[in-house]
Amino acid sequence: MVFSSSVFLFVFFPVVLGVYLIAKEKSQNIVLLIASLLFYAWGEPKNIFLMLLTIVINYGLGFVVSSNSIFRKVGLITALIVDLGFLFVFKYLNFTVDTVNYIAGWDVSVKYIALPIGISFYTFQIMSYIVDVYNGKVECQKNVIKLALYVSLFPQLIAGPIVRYSDIKDQIDHRTHTRQRISEGFYRFAIGFSKKILIADTLSKLVDICYAGTYPSILLNWTGAVAYTLQIYYDFSGYSDMAIGLGKIFGFEFRENFNYPYISRSIQEFWRRWHMSLSGWFRDYLYIPLGGSRCGSMRTYINLFIVFFFTGLWHGASFNFIVWGLFYAVFLTIERLGFKNVIEKLPVFFSHVYALFVIVIGWVFFRAETLTDAVLYINNMFTLSGRDFVYFEYVMNKEYWFSLIVGIVLCVPIGEIIDNTQKRRIPVIVKDILIVGVFFIAVCYMIGKGYSPFLYFRF
Repeated sequence: MVFSSSVFLFVFFPVVLGVYLIAKEKSQNIVLLIASLLFYAWGEPKNIFLMLLTIVINYGLGFVVSSNSIFRKVGLITALIVDLGFLFVFKYLNFTVDTVNYIAGWDVSVKYIALPIGISFYTFQIMSYIVDVYNGKVECQKNVIKLALYVSLFPQLIAGPIVRYSDIKDQIDHRTHTRQRISEGFYRFAIGFSKKILIADTLSKLVDICYAGTYPSILLNWTGAVAYTLQIYYDFSGYSDMAIGLGKIFGFEFRENFNYPYISRSIQEFWRRWHMSLSGWFRDYLYIPLGGSRCGSMRTYINLFIVFFFTGLWHGASFNFIVWGLFYAVFLTIERLGFKNVIEKLPVFFSHVYALFVIVIGWVFFRAETLTDAVLYINNMFTLSGRDFVYFEYVMNKEYWFSLIVGIVLCVPIGEIIDNTQKRRIPVIVKDILIVGVFFIAVCYMIGKGYSPFLYFRF
């Protein structure tokens, strides 16, 4: 089930919210847990057992890890092996076997294993819980229902943001519901829904045409690269908005996951603004334990490459994603070597151009089907084909132009800029009417287009 579907919008969500609000406080967690399990099982019922098994194992090992016995470290290692083992088998086993076969010339075959939706997200969440318990940052959760709710909570289960147990442990025990909070949640959901339907989904059609290569044109190749840069942002940030909004409605406060990443002036800044829950997870649970930047320059650069190797690999079992991660590691290293000082002295326009150029090229590796396709696409971005304007004019239409322009404009905190430059702020009622109106249009589009999965579902 996806948020941008009629089933969720008109059936699942209203029913769950209604039952939740009339339930007694001590029963609300059970209502949410049942709803979350139904939400996950809607698309692939059999994979719910894997998630439940992960929860039960980590629940039991949590007691071992939190004890004062000599088995604390054994419990931690066991939990990490189990969690990463499940992730490896279901996400990376086929890729690993294919890679070994190619390198060694073998012909080992394994049955294709379908990737369970959301496994990367809930695995990282449960791992952060068990590590924090071991380090004494949080107490072991003795109520299995509460731990299961933390892992399976449906607003952020499928595509994040990656929520730390320490952030919501108190909210699991007790939540306050106010009219203002629920209203803010609905508005945030409406904004994310509109971003997904009206911008990301429209641009997806243009991206597919450009990456198919049917109409070779340097203009279309650049347009496709920019369109995908916008598509993945509005698709993923739209989901995060919806998750944060739904969380507010049910009394939870999730951390922000995006902070206008495309206004960045460096790659370092970009990763402080993009998918912040993931970059924060890798910083706290991998980069810092490796030594971070405390062990000399060379070790810092090695740590950066290790972290971004796994950042790329986390996104998918493909060399495209690995190269995408290492691509960023190279530029982060270059900036640390002194280029960051050069960037800061440049006019703002040029530093933005530098960052966006790197980001747009990077997304090509992310979007292309294979590494070869990515290299070929980048090459075509700098190669005239002879019919560049003809094909560009043929493919582009008013809908694509509108989505591109609106997408580019909204990458900037336009509302804040308007409020800061005007003596009087935009009235709240005007913003509310605008949000509701756009949401209504988005709902109409959704009904007309049907099923539209989120890009990050496959991760």
